[in-house]
Amino acid sequence: MLFASGGVCVFANFYMNWFFFLVVIDEFVFCELNYGNRFDVEGYVTGFGNPDWARTHSAATSTAPAVLAVLRGGATCVGKTIMDEMAYSINGENIHYGTPINPCAPDRVPGGSSSGSAVAVGAKIVDFSLGTDTGGSVRVPASYCGILGFRPSHDAVPSAGVIPMAQSFDTVGWFARDPVILSRVGHILLQSPVMDPIKPSQVIIAEDCFQLSNIPNDRLGQVLVKSVEKIYGGHIVKHTVLGDYVKEKVPSLKHFMSKEIKEQEYNIPSLAALSNAMRSLQRYEFKDNHGEWITSVKPELGPGIAERVWEAVRTTGENVDACPSVKTELHTALATLLQDFGILAIPTVPGPPPKLQADPTTLEIFRAKAFSLLSIAGVSGFCQVSIPLGMYDNLPVAVSLLAKQGSDAFLLNVVESLYGTLKEQVEITEK
Repeated sequence: MLFASGGVCVFANFYMNWFFFLVVIDEFVFCELNYGNRFDVEGYVTGFGNPDWARTHSAATSTAPAVLAVLRGGATCVGKTIMDEMAYSINGENIHYGTPINPCAPDRVPGGSSSGSAVAVGAKIVDFSLGTDTGGSVRVPASYCGILGFRPSHDAVPSAGVIPMAQSFDTVGWFARDPVILSRVGHILLQSPVMDPIKPSQVIIAEDCFQLSNIPNDRLGQVLVKSVEKIYGGHIVKHTVLGDYVKEKVPSLKHFMSKEIKEQEYNIPSLAALSNAMRSLQRYEFKDNHGEWITSVKPELGPGIAERVWEAVRTTGENVDACPSVKTELHTALATLLQDFGILAIPTVPGPPPKLQADPTTLEIFRAKAFSLLSIAGVSGFCQVSIPLGMYDNLPVAVSLLAKQGSDAFLLNVVESLYGTLKEQVEITEK
């Protein structure tokens, strides 16, 4: 199950020519017809992953600028793809329209909320696809489906014509299997000129974040380190305990540092508090955007999603006033840490994709650790790319690189430079 009638955008048959800094994509197939997408396409209902939403909303009268940008670049729209209801899950399961099959691990979730978009790329149906990423909805499915996924700097790509989830974190991202395609699509969406590759000034390994992962370090962090050493030299590799740094530099997190968080042995307290802040503001903005519709329509929602949606509708916005300070302090702290051309390395998620239809209560610790990692880029507004690192125990593995806000083109070039060596290192490690 992949296509439906309401999703996100995908593309194939990829040929590109450069004219100065403009990309021309000829005969490029792009998917935008599904049961639950957030992107407006003129003449079609934007389904938001839920049939009650589709039933109560009219067809779009215009097409989202992000979709128009790739179409004008030469892409051909194929259809929209399935997504999680109201973008409120990172699993990718949809009880109404079916769950897209993970091409790497059919018995595992594909990741969400941009599930169908990631599967379309991972299954080699298309060359690239568009998705949205608020709390992790491009990065997570990219990791689970063994493909590249890019979350741009906040506000770097226009989000007009995209159903909002939480505007403080909403971004338009994209998926690809090939780093060259990932980069060229990025140049179209970001409207950025082609630039010569710039060597990173430092690649900072967040040691405590890698300890959250249940993947052995020789299959995750060390693959990246050895690749960086080979391409750029070992002198640029640095190490940090990110949780301690964030605790020191983001004092406003005290408003979100609950007793429960302090006592968690499986997580990093400051990053758990960061996740708490992100999800608090996310709930508040989601309620502001959709609370009236939810309370009046009372849509049928799937397990896990229903609980989160109604929790958001009931939120009082406690400590939301502290969220802007958290965002500002984290942005400043990470900008100081990375400087102009630094890279921060973390696991994309804390482990392989969970099994299909797993009991939500069994995933609470996994989700808590996942959002501790995902909130770093989400709250700071920095750009992040998830890079596949092959398979471990027959399940996909991924690492993430972050760069400061506005350094999207630089980060895309780093991926192009590193990708081949990363694949070689994975093959060596897997022998």
